[in-house]
This record gives sequence, structure tokens and C-alpha cells, in this order.
Amino acid sequence: MKPDTSSPRSAILGSGKIRRIIVKLGSGTLTDESLGLRERTIRSLAAQVARIRESRGIQVVVVTSGAIAAGRKKLGMVERPRTIALKQAAAAVGQTTLMRAYERAFEKRGIKVGQLLLTHEDFGNRERYLNAKNTLEALLSHGIVPIINENDTVATEEIRLGDNDHLAALVTQLIGADLLLLLTDSDGLYTRDPHRYPDARRIPLVVKVDEELVRSAGSIRGGSVGIGGMGSKLLAARLVSDWGTPVVIAGGLSGRSILDVLAGKDTGTLFLPRGTARARRRKLWIAHAMQSHGTITVDDGAKNVLMEGGKSLLPAGVVDVSGMFRKGDAVSICDRRGRVFARGITAWDSEQVERGKGRKSAEVRAILGEDIPAEMVHRDNLTILQGAR
Repeated sequence: MKPDTSSPRSAILGSGKIRRIIVKLGSGTLTDESLGLRERTIRSLAAQVARIRESRGIQVVVVTSGAIAAGRKKLGMVERPRTIALKQAAAAVGQTTLMRAYERAFEKRGIKVGQLLLTHEDFGNRERYLNAKNTLEALLSHGIVPIINENDTVATEEIRLGDNDHLAALVTQLIGADLLLLLTDSDGLYTRDPHRYPDARRIPLVVKVDEELVRSAGSIRGGSVGIGGMGSKLLAARLVSDWGTPVVIAGGLSGRSILDVLAGKDTGTLFLPRGTARARRRKLWIAHAMQSHGTITVDDGAKNVLMEGGKSLLPAGVVDVSGMFRKGDAVSICDRRGRVFARGITAWDSEQVERGKGRKSAEVRAILGEDIPAEMVHRDNLTILQGAR
């Protein structure tokens, strides 16, 4: 598979710098309303993965949707399940069908697969986060293709969120992948909904995902089977590209999308990585994987010090606190206008923050004791959010 050196994409995608990729397939790509699971798509995926492994030594992790849709077909459900119990039942039935299809397709190519079912808790808890990372690294080192899905059978919050695009973004960061490839039933991002407007044009390149682009994508449907839609893909693309990793949204039904993307061909939509250095993994984990348990509001002086000076959060700059949290929980940090600009791991609980807010260090020690940490949130445990500057 020789890269197309005439294309500017080859500098990023066709080069030897791509050693590890995440391929995410949505329900609209993997399932059909009438036919159920599209096993041909999975067979095509296996063939392409086998080829890029052999020709370029690229490691592949697959993030897959489709369990609920496959289970719905198997259970004879005419409509999409609406209750949590029915969604979990469909996921339980459909996940076995889904994995059998992956196993059959990859075994024909001499490749073994391994299943991981993850939830946000596996990213929000540092120990579980590292365990997931170590498991993935072990699978990849043994030549096994990990197949990752949300654990829809138990994760009610995940079912309410309803898309795997964010999960794919988190996995990209988790293992330091060089490319996130989002395969969908549309062959890229368009100027308007291509299902409704014949004059819609594909956007081949996006330098920056701004709020206007995200809002405009909200009107582009994500398929009748999937829930995520183009908007969630753009949010994932913004997250990952801001980390310094390229993202491509491409069609998942062509049978050649992965090969064409990695050959640098003009297919799909490429989101350029912003910046040359990737952020520290712990900082990314704090910003995007942990769930916030409360909010600390600071004055403008404290905000400037945190954003520009890289300092820790001290009680003197705090004006308000909301929510109930314990020491070690993640908290959001916002300004007086209610705009969240940072996230961190707090060294104080919410009651201590309430009692110590706005006070100097000597006052804090007199009220809360000598053992209270000087910093509410230490700079090593604080991340300024993307787009806040």
C-alpha cells in the first residue's frame, strides 16, 4: 500500500509516523434496520486491518457500537428500546452476536481479538484507568486486536449519553494512538445534510473545530440506527485534535476507507492536529475522563493566576462553592460569570472550601487546623480546559 505522495495528507497520514490507530464504527455503519448486523462491514474491516498490519506494522484498536441495535433485531423489537431495562437486555443479547461476528471475521485473517467493555468509571478512577491501559498494551503486544464497547448492560449513564465517539476519544488518549478514525454512514463532514440536500459538499480539511461548526453539524443526521450523530463526532474530533492527534471522519461502507485514509488519499474529512506537543496524560485524564463532583467559583485575580501563572488554587481567591465533594474528587473551576475554565483534583472537601473561602493562610489554619493543605487544588492536579484561553 504505497502512499499518494502528491497529496498534502500524506505528510500526516501516509508517513511512517502512524504506528497505532483507533477505528470507531457506529451503529449506522454496522447495522441495518431490516437486515440487522452488517457482517460484510466487519469482514471488510478485518481485511483492511490485516493488510495495514502486514504492510506497515500498524497496531489497531476497534471501538464498536451496535450491541443494542444487534440485540434489538435478535429479540424482534420493531422499535428502538426506550426503557433502561430493555436497552440493557438488548445490549446483553446483541453483544454476544457482535463479538462472534468480529471473532469469525478476524480469525479468517489469522488474527485474534479480545473484548473490553468499559464505562466512564474505568476512566474516572485512576487505578481502573491504569488497569485498562495496561490491559490494552498487553493485548497489543501479543498481536491481539482489542474490540472495545461501552458496557451498556450495566452502565445506565452511558446509555443515556448514547454514543461511542467520546469513548473512542478517551481511548485514543489512553494508549497514545497516532490517529483516530471515525467511520460512519457518511463519507465525511459536509456543508449541509447530504441525505437531504443534493448540493451538499464534502469538507476535505478542517483546521479548527469551533463552536459554529459544532452547531451547524447538529442539523446533520447521524443515521436512523445510531444516536451520536455528526455533532458528537465533531466534539470528539475537537478533543483529540486539540491534544495534537489527527482525526479523520470517513465512510465505513466503502470497504477501502482505512486503506485510502492511510494512503493519504482525498477521502473523508481530515481534522488537523493543533500544536506539535501532546499534553501530559495525567492532565488530560483530569480534564476529560474524571467526572466533576462540584464547582468552585473564583475571582478574576485567581483566574488570571491559574491561567497565566500556572499556580495552585489558594482559598483567598475563592468566592463560592457548590456541590458536595470529598478530598480527591474532581471539581470544576469557574469564574464569576459562571464559565468553567479549569478542572482539578481537590485537596479539600466541600465543607472545608465553604469555611475557608476568601481567607488568608493564617486564618485558614486557625479555622481548619494546621494539617489542612495550603492549596485547595495543587497545580500538578489542575488542568486549564481547551478553549478557555
